[in-house]
Amino acid sequence: MIRSQTQLPSTPANPNVSACPPMLALEHCKAITKHHASTFYLGSKFFPREQQYAVWAVYGACRVGDDTVDELEPDAAKLELEVWRNRVVSAIEGNPDDDPMAVALSWAAAKYPIKRAPFLELYLGLKADLEKHRYETLDELMLYCRRVAGMVGFMISPISGFEGGQTTLEQALKLGMAMQLTNILRDVGEDLDRGRIYLPCELLEKHGVSESDLDERRVTRGYVNLIRELDGLARNLYREGWHGIPKLHGGARFAVALAAGAYEGILGAVERNGFDNFNHRAHLTNPQKLAMIPGTFWNLRRIAAVSNLA
Repeated sequence: MIRSQTQLPSTPANPNVSACPPMLALEHCKAITKHHASTFYLGSKFFPREQQYAVWAVYGACRVGDDTVDELEPDAAKLELEVWRNRVVSAIEGNPDDDPMAVALSWAAAKYPIKRAPFLELYLGLKADLEKHRYETLDELMLYCRRVAGMVGFMISPISGFEGGQTTLEQALKLGMAMQLTNILRDVGEDLDRGRIYLPCELLEKHGVSESDLDERRVTRGYVNLIRELDGLARNLYREGWHGIPKLHGGARFAVALAAGAYEGILGAVERNGFDNFNHRAHLTNPQKLAMIPGTFWNLRRIAAVSNLA
């Protein structure tokens, strides 16, 4: 079990790692975040400066692992994923090599109580992408979502500090799972191109969607109902996850709220595309994301008031 960390250390946990931010390495992780996750990057800009650096370091580490799985041939990816795992663990333990991702992550883990356990769960999720291209049940899919995205909540929450102990961490977990389920609903077509089907077999059967429907990218009535069911599950996870956001400390509240709101907005874009996530990648434009800022502020205040944390 990963415990809460409501008090952050004032000095680096590892004296071998400099308290001075390694800016070249952190700029490398910033560039990765900005290029691959514009929504997450926009939210990160609202963290205080050094927390912002740590968030980029965490995202950079996660993204390198994800790209290893997606961009390399399977045999090479298996080898490189092991290299990534060992590099991340060594970095968190204060022994980074000269890879900029490792240098940045080591600095972040020395300054904030970032643990290796969530990264090891992420590793299991990434490994599954190399070994498992179909999911029989919804429970299997949700375990995957927990590992590859829910764990990010366990990585980010200790950076800001938070109240509420394990309950807050569970809410962060659900928020991350909601975001991953959103990614899956957005990327069905791209995943098919990679030979992956994340839509659970039990739901395909329930709604009368065949493999040939997927292969031929047919948006049938049954397919729309399947996507609506997963959309509803994602929205329930967002609702539960939102209640943990006011328990974060400082600027992290608004940063995470904005990222969560923008991600949830992708679900609306899927619907506006007629649920054709085979041929159209749902997204929000930068002006649409910026237009969400006032509403996010008031939504956060409302939830905080309900939780008596305003």
